[in-house]
Amino acid sequence: MLPLHGSGPADIPTIPFSQALLSSWANIEWVPAIAILATAAWYLLGVRTLHRRGDAWPVGRTVSFILGGLGTITVATEGPLAAYDTTLLSVHMVQHMLLSMVAPIFLALGAPITLALRTFRGRLHRALMWFLHSTYMKVLAFPLVSGAIYVINPWALYFTGYYPLTLRNVWWHDFNHLHFIIVGCVWIFSLIGVDPMPRMGYPMRMLADFITMPFHAFLGITIMGQQTLIAGDWYLSLGRAWGLSPAADQQLAGGILWVAGELVSIILFIALAVQWARASDREARRIDRQLDREEAERAARAAAAAGDAQA
Repeated sequence: MLPLHGSGPADIPTIPFSQALLSSWANIEWVPAIAILATAAWYLLGVRTLHRRGDAWPVGRTVSFILGGLGTITVATEGPLAAYDTTLLSVHMVQHMLLSMVAPIFLALGAPITLALRTFRGRLHRALMWFLHSTYMKVLAFPLVSGAIYVINPWALYFTGYYPLTLRNVWWHDFNHLHFIIVGCVWIFSLIGVDPMPRMGYPMRMLADFITMPFHAFLGITIMGQQTLIAGDWYLSLGRAWGLSPAADQQLAGGILWVAGELVSIILFIALAVQWARASDREARRIDRQLDREEAERAARAAAAAGDAQA
């Protein structure tokens, strides 16, 4: 029987993580499962609402949000990762990367804010519009601000008493998952999101991504090299007879953070470059169409003037 979060060291898994990749899917984490299903239902109902009134919604956005975004969150919060995330720091770190770095990319490309704006009515629509145009959103979406929050968050998690608390308390554990997703979305929506929101130009966004790129590597190296165990009292009390030692597992966790953080930052940088190129191409086509219209208007006026002169 695999453990419930916060149930105590006596209930740790008795087999290595690699041997539980299939069997541990039988354990359901109900709080995240219900939240995921409710979010998927809202999104699909919103898409259905648009289709029923004859409005189009790109299939790619639905696939990105449901399969890419919510699918990644499901993998992170259910099954083997959820069963072992309080037993192995390395497994928790994989979960951290999926929730804060991978899932927000797909959620951002799913354009949930746009869907909400097109389906909300009355007070909900007005409240969302107010928030999107508020000073809070302008400050929060500024890349250097959202990037600073994104960078500081893991440092505050792993070097304070907050992380050990999430290991012992199921509610703080689930809140930490939500916290990962929110912080990741704030950062990634401000970079590559397609929703209407305050957003700096591409040069500033690429600069912000470039500036934050080394920080996850630095944190990963710090975790790998430090002698003190993160949440050492908890991990040492588990008394695991299998797998890596807590110190070796912490080194592995730091390496995962280092590599995944750098990889995602590079992916975001490339995505920004592609978006910038496409935006420049669209702007060039728009200018060409405008010049063609002006040229046609001048030709029409010249023709009319010539006709008047002949008359």
